[in-house]
Amino acid sequence: MDAASRLRLYLEHRRSLVRYVASMVGGTAQAEDVVQDAWLRFANERLSDIERPLPYLYRIVRNLALDTQRRYERQPWASDEHALDGLSCDLSSPERQLHGHYELRQLEHALCKLPARTRRAFELHRLGGLSYQAIAEALGISAGLAHQLVREALVHCMEALDDD
Repeated sequence: MDAASRLRLYLEHRRSLVRYVASMVGGTAQAEDVVQDAWLRFANERLSDIERPLPYLYRIVRNLALDTQRRYERQPWASDEHALDGLSCDLSSPERQLHGHYELRQLEHALCKLPARTRRAFELHRLGGLSYQAIAEALGISAGLAHQLVREALVHCMEALDDD
């Protein structure tokens, strides 16, 4: 199967592939990312031995969706966008003020360790209040990837605070 035939097959079935995995991965944005990843794998595979490329593409999509689903199940708290909202903000005593400053320093240090794009996505979402779609447009990425980057940053920050 040549590259043009692969692309044609992918484009013809893209919408149904997204619908196929949307319920598995938690929504259309994540499903689109899974399907895009599947396309990259499918486009780079040697398909000379594959007799039925469409079922093979569906299998790639399904396997990537299951991997995504497992990754989110291992970290169920990572999907909570408000996980950092519980940081102490009652600074009525010197001890609480000191603890609050310490937590902020930990978060600042954790954010500095993140890749630039992940840190920027997190800052745009948590500090700038931008939606995933707006972040995606600002960074030139998909909304699903923007969500994933914010999520990775959140997990990283939570782990930094838990290491205390």
